[in-house]
Amino acid sequence: MFSALRSRNFRLLWLSQSASVIGDALVIVAIGLYVTRLTGNPADVGVVLAAYSLPLVLFVLLGGVVADRLPRQVVMLVADAVRGLLHGTLAVLIAIGVVRVWHMVVIGVLFGTAEAFFQPAYTGLVPQTVDEPDIQAAQALGGVSREVASFASPALATALVLGVGGAAAFGLDALTFAFSAALLARVHPRARGAVAMRRTVIAELREGWVAVRERSWLWATIAAFSASLLLALAPFFVLGASVAREVYGSDAVFGLTNAAWGVGTAAGAVVGSWWRPHRPVLAGMLAGLSWPGAITLYAVGPPLPVLYAAMAAAGVGIGLFGVWWETAIAQRIPAHLLSRVSAWDWLGSIAPLSVGYLLVGSVAGELGAVPVLFVGGLLGVAACSLALLPRSTRTLTRVEAAGGAGASPATVVESPA
Repeated sequence: MFSALRSRNFRLLWLSQSASVIGDALVIVAIGLYVTRLTGNPADVGVVLAAYSLPLVLFVLLGGVVADRLPRQVVMLVADAVRGLLHGTLAVLIAIGVVRVWHMVVIGVLFGTAEAFFQPAYTGLVPQTVDEPDIQAAQALGGVSREVASFASPALATALVLGVGGAAAFGLDALTFAFSAALLARVHPRARGAVAMRRTVIAELREGWVAVRERSWLWATIAAFSASLLLALAPFFVLGASVAREVYGSDAVFGLTNAAWGVGTAAGAVVGSWWRPHRPVLAGMLAGLSWPGAITLYAVGPPLPVLYAAMAAAGVGIGLFGVWWETAIAQRIPAHLLSRVSAWDWLGSIAPLSVGYLLVGSVAGELGAVPVLFVGGLLGVAACSLALLPRSTRTLTRVEAAGGAGASPATVVESPA
């Protein structure tokens, strides 16, 4: 896994993003806890989370075009500066006691817009900082830092919001963006792939869509996860703190459950760094199939040791899936299309979450928070299972088997199906 760290450019990129994702993971949980304490209304949590995610839906495809046109490092630096300033401002508003939900909504909209340009640029930049044989190791290390953040940050967010205050949580996130930008400015990425002919924005958007549409393993997996995120994960983020109070008697269980999930995903990412299954997309889908079921279990209210163990196990599957999925995309998508294709992947993740954030509060008001989480988790398992239907999902082989360990993504041959 650590072979990618031989590259100075990747070391800088990895350290910068490790700091940034700690803050990102912290903020998601902090919003749920802080807004629940501020207003006591789960619908307000959904509105604020939607404010952060809706701009991603609106602008991430454009962000993919921009990231394939401009130096990706520059796009990321601008996005880091904007997001750090926004959360620094929010921390000040909370500290002086004047913050309102509408403040958080406005800041969330601007924050999400900046992130819509950052994420496709980051996906495209990672393979430019390592040699081709080290792409899976680089993706694994990025996954480990994200997953370590996903178990450390919820616990940290819980301690900060409930123990110190919301200003500390958002202020810490602002500092991580400053640290990230300082390291990112020193990265010198290598050229990778052929230089694409510049076209109109619409033509380049269409080119990215065609690259997705021609690969059934790609669009089917994106579609299946989109449904499961809408049905299971969005309700978990919106209702998790309220259900923790209702079922377990403490909203701190929500943060600790996320921490257990993160322990598993970090372990999965470590294992995924050296385990190279012959059919990575199939193996990843099978490994990650049970994660919505863990959300159903959360709604049932088992003993806490059982809950945390189940969440950690589900996290292992997601960690494995993340490494193998991102490696397959980085290796099999031509370099000049990588940011645009990753933008469709992001859209498939963020759009259903945004819709879910807006709808879940109202649905839970009619049906109850616990039933919504329980049924949503079961439907999420069914949705993920549908990704196994396309033949290419089950038969796609790793790049070493198809085109050699050091093959350029532009030279890997695969059928459009």
